Amino acid sequence: MVRNDTNPDDAVARALDALTFVLNDPLRAGRFLDTTGLTPDNLRECLTDPSVLAAALTFLEAHEPDLIACAESTGHRPESLVAARHALEQAR
Repeated sequence: MVRNDTNPDDAVARALDALTFVLNDPLRAGRFLDTTGLTPDNLRECLTDPSVLAAALTFLEAHEPDLIACAESTGHRPESLVAARHALEQAR
């Protein structure tokens, strides 16, 4: 079980870092948009929506190599990215 003592502001910051990681790779970004059904315009409109931010983290969790690569790229531990998703899901 993941402990969820993540500050909501920290969760948003980690999720935005993760979303930036996803969107910086065209193939990964395309998969994310296809998976979520979002369009670039929808995404721009709801960047601070906790459910969209949680979706970015869920997307990474679904493919562990992406989660690990994101953690290495952003300087966040994989566990902290998972905890951020939990915090964002509770914020909905």
